Amino acid sequence: MTAQGAAQKTSRNKISSMFKDAKAFSSFSVNDTKKAREFYGGTLGLGVTETQEGLELHLAGGNTVFLYPKPNHTPASFTVLNFPVNNIEEAVDELVNAGLRLEHYELPDLKTDKRGIAKGPGMKIAWFKDPAGNILSVIEE
Repeated sequence: MTAQGAAQKTSRNKISSMFKDAKAFSSFSVNDTKKAREFYGGTLGLGVTETQEGLELHLAGGNTVFLYPKPNHTPASFTVLNFPVNNIEEAVDELVNAGLRLEHYELPDLKTDKRGIAKGPGMKIAWFKDPAGNILSVIEE
């Protein structure tokens, strides 16, 4: 092994041990923190803390997700937050009763039924959007 290779290996070991115990969290942008607070706290019933920098969503297991304001926000084209549920039919009913619209997909490798539920091998999933257009899902495994 070259000296450079040994240095890179040592460096990788130090980095990986540094991150091993870090309490990581995810984040994504929104264009209106007031609407996001109402949606995540009021509609979805999550714990929300407002900070100077944005919003902290408090999820089960002590996990947090940080939402930050971004004036030129563009919604992600992928799912940014997944909620595991025991019964997807009940979850979809609750979302619809709360006034949310489920996303519908008719793609070669992804199709949803009339309610917006994709039923693939091993799981069922339905997607919906937050007020900023970010894609969220409920998943039953």
